[in-house]
Amino acid sequence: MKINLLYLLALVAFTSCSPRNLAYFSDMQEQATYEEKIVNGTEARIQPYDLLSISITSLNPEASALFNTGEVHPAAGSISNYSMATNTASSVAREGYLVDKEGNINFPILGKVQLAGLTRAQATEKFTDLLQAHLKAPIVNMRYLNYKVTVVGEVNRPSTFTIPAERINIIEALGMAGDMTAYGKRENVLVIREEAGTRKMIRLNLNNKNVLNSPYFYLQQNDVVYVEPSRAKELQASTRTYYLPVAVAVVSALSIVLSRLF
Repeated sequence: MKINLLYLLALVAFTSCSPRNLAYFSDMQEQATYEEKIVNGTEARIQPYDLLSISITSLNPEASALFNTGEVHPAAGSISNYSMATNTASSVAREGYLVDKEGNINFPILGKVQLAGLTRAQATEKFTDLLQAHLKAPIVNMRYLNYKVTVVGEVNRPSTFTIPAERINIIEALGMAGDMTAYGKRENVLVIREEAGTRKMIRLNLNNKNVLNSPYFYLQQNDVVYVEPSRAKELQASTRTYYLPVAVAVVSALSIVLSRLF
């Protein structure tokens, strides 16, 4: 038991003598102004299995409803039927169009449309061009329905978060997850990204202000952020696992001895 206690004291001394840097961008001087041009704020590109909301309007509402629903409603000139077509179009828009593994969506009237690799603005422009032959002054409204990122590891609220603004950086994602715990390694945060059939993994040092220029600082849809635990957390866990059985055994032995004595 004396040896075990000495070992425990040595572990405590070791961890207490190794202070960790818990500040983000700690290499910036205090009260200093840091300014630079943003060069890594790229717009997300459509990927396979993205879910898109696409709605079409034009100067001819009845013709627009045909593209939104893929159905022709009888007596389309009546107000009641136009209202029904509009409600159906809204339902389809909420359900969304799933980009298949080849990067296409199947859109009413137009058929298969290749969208993978395009930004939302480029995809909107492509749809507008395709609709010019069918509609007068078409207007295309496109949004992601499943733009999400996942934050796990040493954070207070690990989860998958849907991003309505379709733009988020890694600091904002950590904020949504309740920030890192004291055991999170700020100097070694892992970002996992899949694009163009390739999985990429990159480690970011959030203690360093140069991370602001990283192409991984701004997250893309379906990115996974993993915060690795520090060595102190591992030592704490292993120490607890080692000494709990020892403590139980000691208490049991003392109970047996005392029961025999008294």
